[in-house]
Amino acid sequence: MDGTLTVAVHDFAAIRQALAIPAEDDILQHLAALPLDEAARKRAWLHEHEHELARAARPAPGAHELLSALQRRGCRLGILTRNAHDLALLTLRTLGMDEFFDAADILGRDEAAPKPDPEGLLNLAENWGVRPQTLVMVGDYRFDLACARSAGARSVLVNSPDNPWPELTDHHAVDCTALQALLG
Repeated sequence: MDGTLTVAVHDFAAIRQALAIPAEDDILQHLAALPLDEAARKRAWLHEHEHELARAARPAPGAHELLSALQRRGCRLGILTRNAHDLALLTLRTLGMDEFFDAADILGRDEAAPKPDPEGLLNLAENWGVRPQTLVMVGDYRFDLACARSAGARSVLVNSPDNPWPELTDHHAVDCTALQALLG
């Protein structure tokens, strides 16, 4: 969602610095390894920080039009995000994109293991009664692509001028408008 349907604004280096997380560590994995009380404090800070980002979210170019086109085609849409579920809902409301998604089809970091783990994508496939191979995961980062690959789904890298992960990417579109054009 963040960086895919929205203009990317997370400053992960600043978040790591504010939470005293080493630059090379994954934020969510680091927090999961902390003692419970310290993890709770840091998660609360992260949630508040991400809440402010959600309230200020701006749509990625062509995102609304892409979702409209997919909906017209009868595609079922879900979100698998490393963000919290309530913040994903707030972001979608802020963007005016909540109409495209059923809340049960939005999985955050507390509903499934965070990407690149394929658990969330596999859960969506099971809930929808489809094989994972029929899914297409659209994302802006290697975690999205690795998640798709691990689940057996196809992957599309979007909102990136180049493709730094060709081994994980089935298709590449520089933005959501270009992706919509690929749909024909």
